[in-house]
Amino acid sequence: MKSKATSFDIAHLAGVSQSTVSRALRNSPLVNPETRERIKAIAKELNYKVDKNASNLRSQQSHTIALLLFEDPTSDESQINPFFLSMLGSITRACGDNGYDLLVSFQRLEENWHAEYEDTHKADGIILLGYGDYNDYQEKLHQLEQNQTRYVLWGALQQDQPGISIACDNFTGGYEITRHLIAKGRTKIAFIGSASEGSPEFFDRYKGSCEAQTDANLAVRKSLQIDAITTEQSGYAAALQLLAKQQPFDAIVCASDLIAVGVIKALRDKQINVPKDVAVVGYDNIPLSEFTRPALTTVQQDTKLAGKILVETLIAHIHGKPVTSRSLPATLIVRESCGAIL
Repeated sequence: MKSKATSFDIAHLAGVSQSTVSRALRNSPLVNPETRERIKAIAKELNYKVDKNASNLRSQQSHTIALLLFEDPTSDESQINPFFLSMLGSITRACGDNGYDLLVSFQRLEENWHAEYEDTHKADGIILLGYGDYNDYQEKLHQLEQNQTRYVLWGALQQDQPGISIACDNFTGGYEITRHLIAKGRTKIAFIGSASEGSPEFFDRYKGSCEAQTDANLAVRKSLQIDAITTEQSGYAAALQLLAKQQPFDAIVCASDLIAVGVIKALRDKQINVPKDVAVVGYDNIPLSEFTRPALTTVQQDTKLAGKILVETLIAHIHGKPVTSRSLPATLIVRESCGAIL
């Protein structure tokens, strides 16, 4: 008696993986049309029938959420932005409170980087933290949408952005911390951090800072904006680049606390006093910010609330309830790094 054909038989004849066969037979857009049609033709020739019982079993919920972290350059071997570490604890707690397990791993940015979670049903939905260059990452979000993957992203709220996002009000955070500098008598304000569509969170902080200066009738000096990524080393190098311009400034708004840590060290190495000569402020309120010398004025993103909302929003999405993107408030944390001009 001839045995019934399996998806592994199709995969062998098509020269693809079994998971690719599964996606192709579900008409997943993650499989290119030519491969999809070739697989379907082989399935028809073998008289292959989908096992409904197995399909139904796979469709059952796992009560697991996958948390995918983007790998960031760090001074240690963790490759995790310290800001996300505090959010990780909040997400873990919120999952437990809602009866879900949490599966944590780094994002793999090859073409089918999320496919294993869907194909093996390791998780009912995905939380995404961090994304590198947003212009490149946006296409991945469109793929998730096309494949009807349930996910929630922590990141900036962008016009016509796919999916559901939970974000901090980065524009207001940048505005308020700059307004505080201005109230302290600072009038020549630099900004260190990427200011482009590829880094929308940093860009919103920069735009908020610029508007605060404009509202105070101060000139926005675009030449005082220096790109940097979220590392101490990048902040240090950017501060040296700013100093090399030999243009006057009395304050630096940093797009993250890690950048600010590097900036303060660079200024100290050049015998520039913070805050007497130059005020420095950061963003994120990571634990380290309280222990810099001087302690860092910054903007707090509520990671406890953010983790809770990310999990609860995703669970609602998993259960087919209506969900929307939302922005969480930013809170100014005043410390010693931005004293008044004496």
